[in-house]
Amino acid sequence: MGFLTTHVLDTAQGLPGSNMSVSLYSILHGKRTLLSQQMTNSDGRCDGPLLQDESFCVGIYELEFDVEAYFKQANVAQPTPAFLSNVTLRFGIAQAADHYHVPLLVSPYSYSTYRGS
Repeated sequence: MGFLTTHVLDTAQGLPGSNMSVSLYSILHGKRTLLSQQMTNSDGRCDGPLLQDESFCVGIYELEFDVEAYFKQANVAQPTPAFLSNVTLRFGIAQAADHYHVPLLVSPYSYSTYRGS
């Protein structure tokens, strides 16, 4: 069976995005359901897969990253209100047997993602 992982890189400071709240939601018929909530570790990763085994299914999902709180905790200057508060990445899982890695590269003013390995 496949599984889902993530990784946060703070491109403003050149560091792993440690101690950032990450929430995973499933999207079904327009309804958003919270599946898990974790904090990233010192390497910017969650300690285990966000989704795996029989819970890992074909479908639409969202990862939500609390970047405003992360940058505030890291004493990175932000305007009020912050340009980025929560970054939400909506993505699809098409193959239930694959590993999906969805990293976030983020600064106070921009972000990017890709399907990693």
